[in-house]
Amino acid sequence: MARALLSQLLILSDRPPRFSTSIIGRGRDLTRTRGAVPSRFPLLPGLDFRCNCTASSPVAEAPGVSPSPIRKRVVSGVQPTGSVHLGNYLGAIKNWILLQDTYDTLFFIVDLHAITLPYDTPELLKATRSTAAIYLACGVDPLKASIFVQSHVRAHVELMWLLSSATPLGWLNRMIQFKEKSRKAGDENVGVSLLTYPVLMASDILLYQTDLVPVGEDQKQHLELTRELAERINYLYGGRKWKKLGGRGGTLFKVPEALIPPTGARVMSLTDGLSKMSKSAPSDQSRINLLDTKDVIANKIKRCKTDSHPGLEFDNPERPECNNLLSIYQIITGRTKEEVEHECRDMNWGTFKATLADALIDHLLPIQARYSEITSDPAYLDQILSEGARKAADIAETTLNNVYQAMGFLQR
Repeated sequence: MARALLSQLLILSDRPPRFSTSIIGRGRDLTRTRGAVPSRFPLLPGLDFRCNCTASSPVAEAPGVSPSPIRKRVVSGVQPTGSVHLGNYLGAIKNWILLQDTYDTLFFIVDLHAITLPYDTPELLKATRSTAAIYLACGVDPLKASIFVQSHVRAHVELMWLLSSATPLGWLNRMIQFKEKSRKAGDENVGVSLLTYPVLMASDILLYQTDLVPVGEDQKQHLELTRELAERINYLYGGRKWKKLGGRGGTLFKVPEALIPPTGARVMSLTDGLSKMSKSAPSDQSRINLLDTKDVIANKIKRCKTDSHPGLEFDNPERPECNNLLSIYQIITGRTKEEVEHECRDMNWGTFKATLADALIDHLLPIQARYSEITSDPAYLDQILSEGARKAADIAETTLNNVYQAMGFLQR
């Protein structure tokens, strides 16, 4: 999954009424189970993400009882393929830090998505642990968010199969990423999972009755598919049909909405300002990996593609590399667009590249130090992932059991 979560452009005008994010199952409120794992590593100072979303209004409670707000739920994940790079961090992980203070959050490593193309099995194992450690090093707090590995909650795959039975093939054939990736890999070498993984992504989201999904602009099509599937399943199996089978009736899934950060949602390649920074790009020079040494970072910035125009400016369509590098500098330093424009407009490329490299190194060094500390204690990391999977599975099982019941399966 990817790692965002989601814009008013995707909101359907005829969306059915919303219901509470609190999910009750087996005699307990599953949204209130919060981490027993101690937070040994403090949040990074200076991580700032300005989000224009607000939490749900407090619900009315009995007189004399302090109102307790019901938080909306946010779900997101990053694939454990290759090294986590600056695009993953600025477009997703960094934005999670504030979200975990405002929302009920679940962040996971989407390892099942990592096998849709040929992969190295030992590297998958290594990258899964590394990605989890990077989540923590970047400031995701296990006391505030559930952090887990996707394959550790088997309901993801079960729900995917149920959703697949109601997913028209035409919906999958129109997915842009499938067309692009299958073209690169060669149609005869493409596995079925590359076609159907958007259904797994929908399962990742719908399983947790998600309100908001942080996504970049390029992922909105996948979210729209998820929304369409939620509405389709609700229509086919929810409401009175479900009630006649002994269920509570109503909707089986919430219809999630996109939450797209105002900046940083799409970080571009260092070698091509028109292409997104990607783990799959053949040249490592195209990206800054979060664990790159300071010498490697300085060298990559020094060699990155620029142009011959005088001065520096945002939003000139003829200068995509300039806009990308200024945007990275803006987010890393936490400054406004106007402040960056004022500081950098008269700089030459040599001066700006040195300034940008220093800012990146200063920002990433604390993350790298925390990463080294976390990975030196495997038992601590395993404990966090186990606890996160347990919390996630409690929520997931309630949803999955409801879907099985509504679709007519004999209950265990």
